[in-house]
Amino acid sequence: MARADAEDRRFDTPKGTRRSVSFRGNVDKDRFGRFSEAFARGMGTSGFLIGMTVFVVVWLGWNTFMPVEVQFDPRATNFTLLTLILSLQASYAAPLILLAQNRQDDRDRVQIEQDRQRAERNLADTEYLAREVVALRLAVRELASKEFIRAELRQVLEELDRRDQEEADRAPASAS
Repeated sequence: MARADAEDRRFDTPKGTRRSVSFRGNVDKDRFGRFSEAFARGMGTSGFLIGMTVFVVVWLGWNTFMPVEVQFDPRATNFTLLTLILSLQASYAAPLILLAQNRQDDRDRVQIEQDRQRAERNLADTEYLAREVVALRLAVRELASKEFIRAELRQVLEELDRRDQEEADRAPASAS
């Protein structure tokens, strides 16, 4: 009874109803998507195209040049079985390729969003660093330059020399 109450409290089910129990077990929901991508990836290779070409050439050669008793899809019936097989393959290939493309589009959308967020962070970091560089430049302008310090030291030395000279001039006068 406690379990039924817990299921009634779920947000994705109407109150008072029970969820249906799945007998599939722990099935990976993404397995079919991965299969479709592998299928599309395989069909897009030169190996698949060469293999399919060899298959069709052997099929056509066998059913054209072999005796009629061993032909399983004779030329007289316009290779009906081969046409059926190729149509069946195309009818399954197209939706699987589209599913793989949709999954790739979803991944691309996520990647684009992540790139946009990364670009926003980089822009914010760059703006912050630019503000810091401007602040440092302003702070450096307020610091004393070498020339300023040298001029101040010269003034102090001149003043000290002047004082020494004044004391030296007073010393002989007071000694007399």
